[in-house]
Amino acid sequence: MIFGVGLIGGSMALALRAAGGVSEVVGCSRSEANLKEAQRLGVIDRWTTAPAQACTEADIGVLAVPLGSMQGLSAAIAEHWPSEAVLTDVGSSKQAVLDAVRAGFGELPRNFVAGHPIAGTERSGVQAAFASLFQDRLVILTPADETSPLAAERVAAMWRATGARVEFMTPAHHDHILAATSHMPHVLAFALVESLARMSESDEIFHYAAGGFRDFTRIASSDPVVWRDICLANRDAILDVLQRFQGDLDGLRQVIARGDGAELEARFGFAKDARDRFSEKMQAQLDQ
Repeated sequence: MIFGVGLIGGSMALALRAAGGVSEVVGCSRSEANLKEAQRLGVIDRWTTAPAQACTEADIGVLAVPLGSMQGLSAAIAEHWPSEAVLTDVGSSKQAVLDAVRAGFGELPRNFVAGHPIAGTERSGVQAAFASLFQDRLVILTPADETSPLAAERVAAMWRATGARVEFMTPAHHDHILAATSHMPHVLAFALVESLARMSESDEIFHYAAGGFRDFTRIASSDPVVWRDICLANRDAILDVLQRFQGDLDGLRQVIARGDGAELEARFGFAKDARDRFSEKMQAQLDQ
C-alpha cells in the first residue's frame, strides 16, 4: 500500500516488483489522474482516493507524501489501519514524521518504522519513477523506542529487496546529519538560482552557464512543496548548519578581499582532498 505515488513511492513499487517482493500494489493519493497514470505505467495494480478504504487488507504501507501531509493522513487512517500491518515512511526529517504519526494516531503504532531512502532525483511525479533508483543507495531507518523490532526488520528486508543498503540511527542524529548533507545543499542551490534569476542580466548569465553551474544547481529543480516542508520540519538543524556555513563563507570572502592567494589555495586544497576521499569511499562501497 503506497500513500502518495510519486518518484519515491513509485520507484519503490517498481523495484519490489522487479525483485518479486510484492504480489499486489495499491496506490492512494488525492489525484485520480495521477493514480490512473500510475496504473497505466504498471506501477500499481489498483487505486483509491479514499485513505480509509486503502487500508483494507493492507500488509505493508508506505507514507510517501510531503511532510506537511503526514499528520492529516495519519489521522485519516488511524481508525482503519490493521493492527498487524507494518507502516513506514520515506520522509526526510524523522523526528517531525514521528511527531506527526504519533499525533495522527493518538499514539505511535508499534508497527510504525520511520525511514528515509537517501536517493532521488530533481524530477518528481510517478512518470519519473524507475526500478533501480535505490540500487546501492543508503536507506536510514530510525525506529522509536515503541517500535517493534520485528516490524523494523520487515521494513529493512523490504528495502534490501530494492537493492538498497540499510543502516539504523536515532531520529535526532539523522536530522542533524541530513541537515548538513542534503537539506543545506538544496537550500543553497535554490538560493543561488533565485539570486541570479533576480539580476537584471539573468538571461545572459544563464546563457553562458556551463556544466559546473548545471551540476551544482540541478537540485534546484526539485519539488518546492517537498522542500518547503523539509525546511520547516527540520528548521533548527538546518539553521545550525547554515549559521556555521555563513561563518565559513564570510571567512572565505575576507580571504578573497585581501588577495591572500596562499590561504585560498590551502582552503581549496583542503576541500578538494575531502571531496576526493568521499568519492573514493563511495566508489569502494559500490565495488563491494
